[in-house]
Amino acid sequence: MRPKIYLLGDSITEMSFDDGGWGASLVNHFNRTVDVVLRGYSGYNTRWALKVLEKVFPATEESPLAVTVFFGANDACVADRCSAFQHVPIDEYKQNLHSIVSFLKGRWPTTQIILISPPPIDEPTRLIKCRYPFTENKSGLPERTNEAAGNYAKASLAVAAECGVLAVDLWTKMQQIPGWQTACLSDGLHLSKIGNKIVFEEVLEALKKKGLSLETLPVDLPVIEEMDPNDPLKSFEGI
Repeated sequence: MRPKIYLLGDSITEMSFDDGGWGASLVNHFNRTVDVVLRGYSGYNTRWALKVLEKVFPATEESPLAVTVFFGANDACVADRCSAFQHVPIDEYKQNLHSIVSFLKGRWPTTQIILISPPPIDEPTRLIKCRYPFTENKSGLPERTNEAAGNYAKASLAVAAECGVLAVDLWTKMQQIPGWQTACLSDGLHLSKIGNKIVFEEVLEALKKKGLSLETLPVDLPVIEEMDPNDPLKSFEGI
């Protein structure tokens, strides 16, 4: 009955329906116009995402209004540190993003695609708050660096430009906030409420560029404010 917006990504997307999350904010914002559908997979990188696209988006699915693609935080794990099994080399990361966009465009030519770059990394906080549940951190170094995250963010933006799709430069945007390390991030990687608010606002802005907003999208059923109190059933004629 309603069009859909899919959110595809890793744990930052999976957690987006938490209290104050950017996905939950999209649900609330579009609550009478669009169904926001969560497809977040904690720990995933672009290599793993490519393996499951056919299952995540069956051919029977109708064309959604938009899909956010939010990968890179795991791809950018340092290759010789404790989360190396999640690492994807940057050239492969770019190619994988190209493949994801090509898959979505091939299936749904009219769907708007938004590539969201990985966020910045606060390395000292990663060492304090990350418990490294997968492997032992023998090096005593953070599994991610802000420099690597920035390189993958630039790669994400480059792919968006090459594919002609929308982009959100989260890595740059967040570092414009004073004290971004604790203001925007909860554990040096995942988002705080302020960080989630930034993603929400950036996604809304990207959608508006393509004419997708509350001002242009119709509500699905009659709203009570427009009903005639003397003849409310008239609003349901023709439905």
